Amino acid sequence: QVQLVESGGGLVQAGGSLRLSCAASGRSAGSLNMGWFRQVPGKERELVAVISLRGSKTYYSDSVKGRFTISRDNAKNTAYLQMNSLKPEDTAVYYCAARHFSRGSNDPYDFWGQGTQVTVSS
Repeated sequence: QVQLVESGGGLVQAGGSLRLSCAASGRSAGSLNMGWFRQVPGKERELVAVISLRGSKTYYSDSVKGRFTISRDNAKNTAYLQMNSLKPEDTAVYYCAARHFSRGSNDPYDFWGQGTQVTVSS
């Protein structure tokens, strides 16, 4: 089993920055690909960024590319999402997700955090 706990959300003005953290624990905490998703009520959850097991490969959605940076500190079993130049349309609940590194890239994520609210005012 894996448990994920997000933190770092809050209220910021447009153009500001936040850093989200995702702490992983459990038996497979050191064997995970990590991702960040976001969701607005009434809309489908959107993939934001992905990072590979050792952090050598990353993926970003077009909407955040150049503004957000995903990283990880495996010594702490923690993933991060640095969010710069925030826009009101970035407002959402942000979720950390994980899957074992041996799973295929198209396989669903197995584990999810509880979510952290990010609100960007205009």
